[in-house]
Amino acid sequence: MTDPTPTPPAGSAVGSAPLAGPSAVAARKQPPRGDGGLAARLRVTLLRTSRRLRAERSNAVSEAQGAVLGGLFNLGPQSPGALAEREHVSAPTMTRTIQTLMDLGMVTKAAHPEDKRQVIVSLTEAGEQHIIATRRRRDQWLSRRLASLTPAERQTLSDAEEIMRRIYTK
Repeated sequence: MTDPTPTPPAGSAVGSAPLAGPSAVAARKQPPRGDGGLAARLRVTLLRTSRRLRAERSNAVSEAQGAVLGGLFNLGPQSPGALAEREHVSAPTMTRTIQTLMDLGMVTKAAHPEDKRQVIVSLTEAGEQHIIATRRRRDQWLSRRLASLTPAERQTLSDAEEIMRRIYTK
């Protein structure tokens, strides 16, 4: 009688440590099927570009604090609860973030106009200027890189940006 359990091919790692050595490295480097590796290449390029753009922020605030400032800049005053939900953090974490930003003079809290038990967080002039300056630095960094491209390459990137926006919004 034969064993109904399939036997893994020689060299496979079923039930043991992951493959090691040159063949394992080659297997990990294989592009995903179907798109010729485009998804993996785009992911890496977008992550690296995003990381480089984030490096153009001021060291005055952390990335998380910058995200809160950006949300307030784009969406206007919000409750701490709405900010916590938007940033996917707990209420106590958001309370600490807001307090730090208040200490830096970048946000203020005021009573909610309809529910006096709640507060609304708003940007100060300093917070707004921080966002504007950060965006300006990032745009300048990217503009310098784009300036070295040919007009045809810039048009290709413009077309790609439209496509990427469609992917993002789906």
